[in-house]
Amino acid sequence: MTKLSGREIAEQAPEGWVYLLERLQARLRTGDFATGLALVNAIGAAAEEMDHHPDLDLRYGHLDVRTSSHDVGAVTGRDLRLARTISELAAKAGVALDKAAVTVLELGLDAPAGERLGGFWAAVLGGEHRDHNGSDDEVRDPAGAVPTIWFQRSGSEEPRQRWHPDLWLDPSEVRPRIDAAVAAGGTLVTDEFAPSFWVLADPDGNRVCLCTWQERD
Repeated sequence: MTKLSGREIAEQAPEGWVYLLERLQARLRTGDFATGLALVNAIGAAAEEMDHHPDLDLRYGHLDVRTSSHDVGAVTGRDLRLARTISELAAKAGVALDKAAVTVLELGLDAPAGERLGGFWAAVLGGEHRDHNGSDDEVRDPAGAVPTIWFQRSGSEEPRQRWHPDLWLDPSEVRPRIDAAVAAGGTLVTDEFAPSFWVLADPDGNRVCLCTWQERD
């Protein structure tokens, strides 16, 4: 299977699905546990038939679905076909997809020499210190329960913010988030790197990045 670009995924994915960090994701608003459980069983049967299995996270009022092709380490046509099947199953069950609720949180640690820190954070969090884009600068939980930590090289001058959150979301959701953040007393620090990411700050100056797949392929 061939890895698809972010643009190809955005153009071909069913309505309500979001491409975040090499995965295709959706939140299904089931409304109650029984509906969600029935949908899990239906998705499980379809996944077995297709021999391609998504990650499912069932809560009382919603079901989160994530799919990627592990042999490629990215989203492929196989994932798009599975997403379409899941959307059809959701429609039959009267379940809507909530695109605005789909996000992924990563934590960036600004450090002069991040390569010295990965082993420590992997040990504390029980994660894996992994190679990311050619350098050991990422600690990831294989189960996906703990946010990924990545290390960004920074200067050593004080004071400096050492931690900053990176929130990944669909491009269509960026502007509403920025508007809400500014209305809550924050500021837009820069959109210089848009549409890849925007930098916001809270009233005390603590920064957060809103990130999308755009201009990353």
